[in-house]
Amino acid sequence: MRILTLDIETSPNKTYTWGMFKQNISLNQLIESGEILCWASKWKGEKKVHSRARYDVDHLSFLHEQLSEADAVIHYNGAKFDIPWIQGQFLLAGLPPTAPFKQIDLLRTVRSQFRFPSNKLDYVANALGIGKKTKGMGMEIWLGCMEDDPKSWAKMIKYNKQDVRLTEDLYFRILPWIKNHPNMSLYEENDHGLHCPTCNSTSIIARGNFQTNAGLYKRYSCKSCNKWFRGTTTLDMRNKEDKTASV
Repeated sequence: MRILTLDIETSPNKTYTWGMFKQNISLNQLIESGEILCWASKWKGEKKVHSRARYDVDHLSFLHEQLSEADAVIHYNGAKFDIPWIQGQFLLAGLPPTAPFKQIDLLRTVRSQFRFPSNKLDYVANALGIGKKTKGMGMEIWLGCMEDDPKSWAKMIKYNKQDVRLTEDLYFRILPWIKNHPNMSLYEENDHGLHCPTCNSTSIIARGNFQTNAGLYKRYSCKSCNKWFRGTTTLDMRNKEDKTASV
């Protein structure tokens, strides 16, 4: 299964405004709409972090290729921000839809499974000892990139790549808490034994049973990623061995 971790950075809209607080900006006050300044990505299992910026001729087409190759995309608030931004830019550039892919939005897991003082990536990653975002990123860096300042671009790309590394590390840390994770076993060539649906490991322990209205199922724990899951075959009177699993 091809899993891509992704993060984008965008420029702000340019507008005319008479005030600084609670402004209602109409369309005739819009001077220039924002765009994707740069993006960074990393394939699971690979060390290289890919990156393209607005000044690269192929920055959108290369991103389109990567998303079309991905079975799933890991991001942080990407379901509401990154992916809609990207698809809007594809549409404006005359690019067709990418091949379908699953989305693993880590912010949704953080909000639904835990309670932190802040759900920002920088806070959560730092609290878990994973790392921190690149510091020194004020508004002047975004403005510098919009004016094509080389030093600002260097800082922006470094910042973007670090976000991708943090996001992937956070993914591995909270993996057993992610609900509706794509079933890895469906994308891999496996033997007929039992595999963890989240990480595809065969290091499985049977840990009791799981009762639903539909019947009784075996319950398992993965020793590799700590995910709990149940089989999909109901247990009959003869305790027939369960060979399938689901999250």
